Amino acid sequence: MYVGNRQNINKRLEEIVSILENDETSLDESLKLFEEGVNISKELNDKLLEVKGKIEVIKKDAEGKIKLENFDDDI
Repeated sequence: MYVGNRQNINKRLEEIVSILENDETSLDESLKLFEEGVNISKELNDKLLEVKGKIEVIKKDAEGKIKLENFDDDI
């Protein structure tokens, strides 16, 4: 599991990309780094989906009354 703030995680992903772009990286090391990057990406995506389910949007209806709605991708 990758813990840390978003900046540190993004920095690690940038490091992985930079290393993978280096032609001197061995195939084994490239595969390990690629797998690490995919795992980080998957965990971040899972976390976003989890948080998305908790987000509510405040809207006003036609009568001007405030109501809460679940977050929608169309926003």
